[in-house]
Amino acid sequence: MTVASTGAGGDTPIRGNGKLPLHWKMAIGFLAGLALGLIVHYAVPADAAWVKTLTTYVTQPVATVFLRLIFMLVIPLLFSALVIGVSEMGDVRAFGRIGWRTLAFTVLMSAIAVALGLVLVNWIKPGAGVDPALAQQLLAENAERAKAIVSDVGSQPKGMDMLLSIVPDNVVKAAAENTILAVMFFALMMGIGMVLTQSPAVDTLKRGIQGLFDVSMTLIGLVIRLAPYAVFCLMFNMTVVFGADLLAKLASYVMVVVIALALHLFVTYSLALRFLGGWSPLKFFRGAQELMLLAFSTASSNASLPTALRVADEIGLPRRVSRFVLTVGATANQNGTALFEGVTVIFLAQFFGVELSLAQQVTVMFVCILGGIGTAGVPSGSLPVIALICGMVGVPPEGIGLILGVNHFLDMCRTTLNVTGDLAVAAVVSRGETDPPAERLAD
Repeated sequence: MTVASTGAGGDTPIRGNGKLPLHWKMAIGFLAGLALGLIVHYAVPADAAWVKTLTTYVTQPVATVFLRLIFMLVIPLLFSALVIGVSEMGDVRAFGRIGWRTLAFTVLMSAIAVALGLVLVNWIKPGAGVDPALAQQLLAENAERAKAIVSDVGSQPKGMDMLLSIVPDNVVKAAAENTILAVMFFALMMGIGMVLTQSPAVDTLKRGIQGLFDVSMTLIGLVIRLAPYAVFCLMFNMTVVFGADLLAKLASYVMVVVIALALHLFVTYSLALRFLGGWSPLKFFRGAQELMLLAFSTASSNASLPTALRVADEIGLPRRVSRFVLTVGATANQNGTALFEGVTVIFLAQFFGVELSLAQQVTVMFVCILGGIGTAGVPSGSLPVIALICGMVGVPPEGIGLILGVNHFLDMCRTTLNVTGDLAVAAVVSRGETDPPAERLAD
């Protein structure tokens, strides 16, 4: 992808019009909305007319406009990102065994990451226990949107029909009806077709889709600049209804995400390094500690890539393997992003009392795996994917306001997993591989 990957959630240290980085503005909006909402919740009668007027005519419309802008850009963003992300694996065929091993291991680790996240969030249930009446009160303020989501979910195919509907007979119709899995399948096939077809016309098509991605990314960047105000409004609306209970749920959610990320990084990858790569996990993590610290502090895969390449040389990985795997991994191996998105969707489902069937959770898992490819390089790219998946399974997307205030810290954590995971994949894939003699002499 022409635009290199940023953090796990795609968050870059974007600055607004002032001097503060955007994530600090979002944190301020989050805290201000939380504080004001708590004051109103405990100091003002629940049926106060001015509170109803404020939420109905000010805070709720601002939040709704923000969410609609996000949904407006979902289709072009995910389609172009997924096509470009897959097509950039064109070197897979040229690299033969290394390329296909990289692709297979990347998909496997992403699937394990999402599955681990879903198991933990279903076990600990950080969003459960909210008074259903309060949740319905909040949803009543956005009844039209909630009703549209629920009716859309009711019309979604189930069982074998759901599997068959992934393959669209009319991709334009699928896009118009917001059948996202069908659109993502078409984008996946487009990317594979571009990998297998080498011609000047395909190169032109790729540049055109890259242009669509660039435009979508620019527009997302503009919309995200509204996030501090939307976060304030969303948090105010929710805190007025739920009070201090909201803080406990949010803390539990952060704990689950961090535990899941840590388990995947230090347990799953350690087992893979030991049994698939023949590496000592202790030796690997000791060699990667500089890279992990840089990834955590910058929350940027892009900023970490040069260090990752240098660390790969220092720990003895073949250059022809490490350069390919780390470059492709910066685009496609977004384990942290996929895990974060899955946990967030299930957390919000628990918070709003939405029961998700096993089939729906499998759908969430599948979209998160593809979303790990489709959100690479997009500032706050996980945001539209989470909102999209919420809409697919009947979870009110306005709940994303809950996580925006803590998103930058979680972005630092999941970027650490993404970047270190890329290096671990390179270590596993490099087993039995060496650089050609001429390349070693050139060093």
